[in-house]
Amino acid sequence: MRYRLSGPFSLAATASRFTRWPEVVDRFDGSVYRRLLPFGRGVLLEVREKRERSRRELEVSLRGAAADRKAARVASRRVVEIGLGARLDVRPFYSAFRGDPLIGDALRHSRGLRIAGSASLWEAIVTAVLSQQVNLSFAYDVRRELALAFGRRARFSGESYVAFPTPERLARETPRSLRRFRLSGAKSRTLVRVARAFSGGRISEELLESLSDEDAIERLTEIKGIGRWTAEIALLRGLGRPDVFPGGDLGVVKYLAVELVGHRARVTEERMRRFARRWRPYRGLALVYAYAEIAKRRLDKRPTTKD
Repeated sequence: MRYRLSGPFSLAATASRFTRWPEVVDRFDGSVYRRLLPFGRGVLLEVREKRERSRRELEVSLRGAAADRKAARVASRRVVEIGLGARLDVRPFYSAFRGDPLIGDALRHSRGLRIAGSASLWEAIVTAVLSQQVNLSFAYDVRRELALAFGRRARFSGESYVAFPTPERLARETPRSLRRFRLSGAKSRTLVRVARAFSGGRISEELLESLSDEDAIERLTEIKGIGRWTAEIALLRGLGRPDVFPGGDLGVVKYLAVELVGHRARVTEERMRRFARRWRPYRGLALVYAYAEIAKRRLDKRPTTKD
């Protein structure tokens, strides 16, 4: 299957996010993105970028006995469109902000970068909950442990793959049983609540897709343990909402504020939310490029070693 792209796209720039932490679910080797989908005994999704003259496309393939199932095809398209950010037409964004003093350079040196997200809203919420008040390396290490414990497994061409646990599987756990994954009591209880909300139909991706950003945030924060930051991260990464701006994120109030905007110290969430209004209706996507600019500046400052 070929997926036609709208505007600049780079699989390498986008999927590099999946190589930053210990990862067994989203696999990227620099050229091919792979992920196991939990259908039948497992369906392996593989995505490659193809460039033919002026056409930019993604080559999407499925392997496994259940590869022809409609549910597997729908899920694979969803991963491509949201998980890899391919659905969004970024041409208006590039046109509007190519001269932006903060992210204009990033649009050039990180051309084609998209919002790297999750295969489902469920997965995005779990990852956001795990990331609350801890460093991302630790959060993704716990995420990996959960996948190895509860995710479906399959082998293709001698390689083992692990799927992210379904809400139905995690809903069978108790907060106490999840504590063995180095989770606090509060996080364990939140994960069980979220899993049961999804498996029982109280929350669904289809429901939140039909809501505005603010209404979706309100619906998610009705679940105890999910605050505004968690909801915003989940909508940005789990539904690919390009204008959702997690203003309370440490990366925003500290690193963006100091290293890009020029403040001397960490500032308030409200101040950064006011600042980000200039990037409407692409505040979330602009933030991704702001982080790319910060990363490049840090790299440029590193001392070079001489032979």
